[in-house]
Amino acid sequence: METDQDPWHRAPCGLLVAAADGAILRVNEAFCRWLGYSEHELVGAMRFPQLLPMGARVFHQTHLIPLLQIQGSVAEVQLDLLHKDGRRLPMMLNAQRREQDGVVRHEIAAFMATDRKKYERELLKARQTAEAAAADLRSAELRLRALNEALSQEHRRKDEFLATLAHELRNPLAPMASVIETLRLKNFADPHLDWARRMLDRQLQQMTHLVEDLLEVSRVSQGKLELRPQTVDLRAIVRGAADSARPAFDAARQTLSVDVGHEPVLLRIDPVRVTQIVSNLLNNACKYTPENGRISLVLRTADGAAVVDVKDNGIGIPPEQLDHIFEMFSQLTPALERAQGGLGIGLALARGLADLHGGALAVASEGHGLGSTFTLRLPLPAEALQAPEAAARVEAPAGSGLTTLIVDDNADAAESLGMALDFLGYDVRTAPTAQDALDAITASRPHLALLDIGLPDMTGYELARRIRQLPGGADMALIAITGWGQDDDKQAALDAGFDIHFTKPLDFQQLHRAISAMNLGH
Repeated sequence: METDQDPWHRAPCGLLVAAADGAILRVNEAFCRWLGYSEHELVGAMRFPQLLPMGARVFHQTHLIPLLQIQGSVAEVQLDLLHKDGRRLPMMLNAQRREQDGVVRHEIAAFMATDRKKYERELLKARQTAEAAAADLRSAELRLRALNEALSQEHRRKDEFLATLAHELRNPLAPMASVIETLRLKNFADPHLDWARRMLDRQLQQMTHLVEDLLEVSRVSQGKLELRPQTVDLRAIVRGAADSARPAFDAARQTLSVDVGHEPVLLRIDPVRVTQIVSNLLNNACKYTPENGRISLVLRTADGAAVVDVKDNGIGIPPEQLDHIFEMFSQLTPALERAQGGLGIGLALARGLADLHGGALAVASEGHGLGSTFTLRLPLPAEALQAPEAAARVEAPAGSGLTTLIVDDNADAAESLGMALDFLGYDVRTAPTAQDALDAITASRPHLALLDIGLPDMTGYELARRIRQLPGGADMALIAITGWGQDDDKQAALDAGFDIHFTKPLDFQQLHRAISAMNLGH
């Protein structure tokens, strides 16, 4: 019989035991007192992630839980916990993963970060009766610090690698984007050619988003991803994701049915991120559904939320794996996987993005061979939203003969970009090196120059500085067009004297609007 006199309740730190799905199974008096809850309000009534702010929830799901699975324990993790009244309380957490008879439990010890030294002394004093255990603990802490340092170095190397990889992947996408824009401006009368151009455009956008995902994996795991909400009709997002995914379903000889209803579903969301969620769910359904399988994509509203259901008749999910399907790097057991596996980040990223929107992502399956249903819920706005206006596109040449210099040592990128800008009415010239660019500007100063950063004879940053020092160079419009798209890269471009930074592949509508706003040639 557990009483408030038990050592568990008298412990000076907060103690909590949670199931694998986060359901709170046990808490002590200190934990309840700090957070302002009674034991009955927590045990059997709440999940541990509900006690975390939104960013910390993503960190818990994508970083802390995977570390527990790999290491079995994690020490000195600093997270904010939510008091019942909404206040954030800085805590230092130590967590242990225990498994018995196939049942996983997470044991958590929490310390108030503002009074950490006091609790460390009390904890060490309580453990002094077991000197061997204390020695083991100190040794484990040293090993953990060394591991944390190694992990930090690995994180830095990983971020550098992902940034370089994204840059290398963006470069070949840039000429593709330029050619697709040129094809759009030609305005094909043949509907088949126009369909092919639109299909290529959708696939290019999907490839571009995949490149961005490489960088977002790190930001999501650290809780640093920021949303850019807009008022959008969710029907357009669902239809767009389905259109982009349909070639994959056709190739797998699967049937995809889409039902988005007839009424607008207006939400204040980040359209790129929600598209990622729906696309990841469709990709998952395609991957785990056999040939001639059926997948349905349905948009509806229910209980104050917009609901997207992705249902398939594929291989299904065993009951014991349902709790782990959204964990980072989690995949179905090898016996159930199809040949084309993945990294196991798609569903974890999708749930993290859903959480950031204040929504939820859940899965249901009756078991192996009985298919699966993934359900995304996004809250409807409390007040009616005004339907967004369609963005105007540039449909006719409007460069007004502005002389434009493109500086890029990649001939395909320079020529394709020049062709697209030529259709928009710009007077285009190209230069493969920085010295060629300086010679061209000295001979005849153009209205604007579009510079790549990775030039063979000097960086685009240095070239921009030298252009600014030329006669009349201070008045030229300089635009950086590069595969380097981190925040530091954008700031470096501005510091070097660029007016604007664009990441490859180009959005030509944004480029043209930016140039128009400069009011050049007047």
